[in-house]
Amino acid sequence: MKVRTRFAPSPTGFIHLGNIRSALYPWAFARSQGGTFILRIEDTDLERSSQAAVDVILEGMRWLGLDPDEGPFYQMQRMDRYREVLREMQDKGLVYPCYMSVAELDALREQQMANKEKPRYNGTWRPEPGKTLPPVPEGVQPVLRFRNPIGGVVAWDDKVKGRIEISNDELDDLVIARPDGTPTYNFCVVVDDIDMQITHVIRGDDHVNNTPRQINIFRALGQEPPVYAHLPTVLNEQGEKMSKRHGAKAVTWYRDQGYLADAMVNYLARLGWSHGDDEIFSREQFLQWFDLDHLGKSAAQFDEAKLKWVNSQHLKAMEDGALALLVEAELKKMSVTPDARLPAISGLFKDRCDTVLQLADWAQRFYGDVQVNEDEAKKHITDGVRPAIGMLAKMLETVPWTKEDISEAVKETLRANGIKMPQLAMPVRVLVLGTAQTPSLDAVLAASKREVVLERLKKA
Repeated sequence: MKVRTRFAPSPTGFIHLGNIRSALYPWAFARSQGGTFILRIEDTDLERSSQAAVDVILEGMRWLGLDPDEGPFYQMQRMDRYREVLREMQDKGLVYPCYMSVAELDALREQQMANKEKPRYNGTWRPEPGKTLPPVPEGVQPVLRFRNPIGGVVAWDDKVKGRIEISNDELDDLVIARPDGTPTYNFCVVVDDIDMQITHVIRGDDHVNNTPRQINIFRALGQEPPVYAHLPTVLNEQGEKMSKRHGAKAVTWYRDQGYLADAMVNYLARLGWSHGDDEIFSREQFLQWFDLDHLGKSAAQFDEAKLKWVNSQHLKAMEDGALALLVEAELKKMSVTPDARLPAISGLFKDRCDTVLQLADWAQRFYGDVQVNEDEAKKHITDGVRPAIGMLAKMLETVPWTKEDISEAVKETLRANGIKMPQLAMPVRVLVLGTAQTPSLDAVLAASKREVVLERLKKA
């Protein structure tokens, strides 16, 4: 059996990290098993669905490299297929028309709650042998309800939650088509999963209550349901379910803030799955290791500080040339045009950055004016050190422009003036890059242009 998984978001709001994890795991499982990953957009909620939300889903998945093998498929474009299956179910007596009005349903629920009973449809219009149905009201378009099995249990072995059994008597007859004939969510999902031959459904545990209903529809249609894995919720830093209402950010926000796609995949993978104690791993390692047996059973909590740390580790490990391409894209947004020095500059500063944006902020200091930190300037650029700065500037006019030769010029200046490295390095860093906190002085100067360094040192 070839593995076929799917990600089926509803485009009713932007996609955040909690949502995208539900794409990452089925993508990873399909890739790890040599299977097929399908993207399906469940856009039947016409009032709340939007093209903008679809665009963010596609953009976020593209950035993270979660490319589908098939799709995107849109449920609204499959209405003819759903109606065809509905007709087949009507012909087989698997569904029936129900004329109970909304007011009647509300009254029924109120009565049941007053009696401390579970609110549910009571089967008034369900045809049974020997049962007399109420007279059909005039001018009322019925809904179609699915004839849920009576008695027995619906059960499945969930790959995360273990064995789950629900009594069929707990489930009422689900509405699967509205009065205007449009099909409802649980029905569409089953038809899609059958048609797309989905073998494994990996999704959030907010769908657990839908699963027994969907399994019964599968079996009514003569199909075996897929394997289910229901993922625990992702919580925000306050311990609430991650959502837009509780401050969750769109996936693309992290891209725009300079996070790396591979770091995001690494971090999201660990929000509910583990491979021993491994914290930092490549995309390739993740796909080699991933399985459904090591999914976590309890809710994971998002931690922005941890995400930044994971991102910093991937930045450090990244090859300088590849990193420079990302930095260049950010510099161009600042109207800065970099040159061949950018890979070396990126390599020089990547150890002290959490994001590509921070790295770009350092890099742009090599390509334009710098804002000198006034407090650091007052502290480090003193009358006592100005002669040494002047001597270094004079020596830097003629030395070969290499890190080694610049280092020798710095050492000679220290010897001649009888001062220690920090007394010279701090003010020179402030003048050249605007701050005293930089990598080694010789490396910073070598990555700068000679004429720029000389011009900035004259400001002492």
